[in-house]
Amino acid sequence: MPLALVALAIGAFGIGTTEFVIMGLLPEIAADFGVSIPAAGLLVTGYALGVVAGAPVMTMLGTKINRKTMLMLLMGLFIAGNLLSAVAPVFGVMLAGRIVASLAHGAFFGIGSVVAAELVAPGKRAGAIAIMFTGLTVANIVGVPLGTFVGQAVGWRVTFGIVAALGVVGLAGVAKLVPDLPRPEGAHLRKELAAFRNVQVVLAMAMTVLGFGGVFAAITYIAPMMTEIAGYSAGAVTWLLVLFGIGMFLGNLTGGRFADRKLMPMLYVSLGGLAIVLALFTVTAHSKILAAATILLIGALGFATVPPLQKRVLDQAHGAPTLASVVNIGAFNLGNALSAWLGGVVISAGFGYTAPNWVGVALAGSALGLAFLSAALERRPRVAATEPLVQH
Repeated sequence: MPLALVALAIGAFGIGTTEFVIMGLLPEIAADFGVSIPAAGLLVTGYALGVVAGAPVMTMLGTKINRKTMLMLLMGLFIAGNLLSAVAPVFGVMLAGRIVASLAHGAFFGIGSVVAAELVAPGKRAGAIAIMFTGLTVANIVGVPLGTFVGQAVGWRVTFGIVAALGVVGLAGVAKLVPDLPRPEGAHLRKELAAFRNVQVVLAMAMTVLGFGGVFAAITYIAPMMTEIAGYSAGAVTWLLVLFGIGMFLGNLTGGRFADRKLMPMLYVSLGGLAIVLALFTVTAHSKILAAATILLIGALGFATVPPLQKRVLDQAHGAPTLASVVNIGAFNLGNALSAWLGGVVISAGFGYTAPNWVGVALAGSALGLAFLSAALERRPRVAATEPLVQH
């Protein structure tokens, strides 16, 4: 395994920690700044929207420099954003720090995916992408609970200072270990944008939005679902999220391994399995043991889609993969925002805390349908090409 993948994984660990740790520290941050919990929730929403908007913008700005330099600049931006959050005197500055940090998120994962794929043989690319994303999954197992504990024990500002330090380690790793890969010959913005005319690229991104949206429809509301329905204490939710992170870790590695062999069948299994498990969650949420097992499965099946979907975009946007890869990272966050909103709608409509699971079923099922459509469209040119031979 190239050591450069370790450097990318460290950067991913820091980014994953800062993205998710905020959820466990909202009460402390809200109290410090004298704002309501819903107002403090803007720190989550602002970050997600910053990823969606910032990913393509940062990538387009970086089209004139090589990928290693761009990755280093992105880690510098990440460090600056977290330091700004750590020392923010007022809530507005804290929000600005979150947005600055979010601008690095999508571009780092998108460009990092391209770099990871170029560091290995063609038959191992999904596995290389999975190794980089391991940093994100480990963040949910280790970084988020530790960051939450530190923030609650000695102050949330310390947590963001530590996350900034992780960014420094990631920056040093990229500088030392990632090779100085040149920009591909002929690569320019117009060619990168042209990749979006490929219907397969668009379908892969739609699968990303819907498939990962299915995961977060349930996980966004895991706290009230587990405390009100399953009967867990509020303190147990942190460890249930660790269990979800373990599932993410296992699913990510499994998805990376099998996507290099049979990419589309891997998507069929993971998306279909996710829809089934989310449907079962409406029942298993009433049992502590079964709910915990289901949360593990949701994490595993949900993240098993990440390496194949990212590789699918890279394969279909061949020759100009960078912007498409980055936008696909934004698609994950768009799915998060969409599913969280839809889940809130069905809860507000009075359908109960398990209702978001049905939203997840609909989203994951739709992603599965798009996977079958994508495969059908891919086969169609081959059939057409053989017709003259048959007639002859």
